[in-house]
Amino acid sequence: MSDANQIVCAACGAVNRVPVDKPAEQAKCGRCGAKLFPARPVELSDAIFPKFVKKTTIPVVVDFWAEWCGPCKMMAPEFAKAAEQVQPRAIFVKVDTERNQMTAAQLGIRSIPTLMIFKDGQVAAQQAGAMPAAQIVQWVEAHV
Repeated sequence: MSDANQIVCAACGAVNRVPVDKPAEQAKCGRCGAKLFPARPVELSDAIFPKFVKKTTIPVVVDFWAEWCGPCKMMAPEFAKAAEQVQPRAIFVKVDTERNQMTAAQLGIRSIPTLMIFKDGQVAAQQAGAMPAAQIVQWVEAHV
């Protein structure tokens, strides 16, 4: 087992080592100073998504959503609540499928909201449909 996790900064793309014996919630990017575990899930773009899921060594929980999607909007605060309960054991991010169509197409996203968990750059679990925070936490815990 490693003495540090790698976390990619969602703001600048830098790969950061976060020692396991330090409070991860306080970790900041060594390049730009952004929090590596922000209070709310951050948006990832097509440009950073592949690097983020491949280089981050803890599970990455992704909410694929769109602005026009009612269930997505209803689930957004629930996803944020789940993130508060699970991070830093996993990191929670969002991908707007309208703005990031390449990522959505590559992953075969057909309905939204869709949640995916990535481990070591690979999809470990996938779930379509809106869920309350407690159910999201339960689903994530079952797969991380």
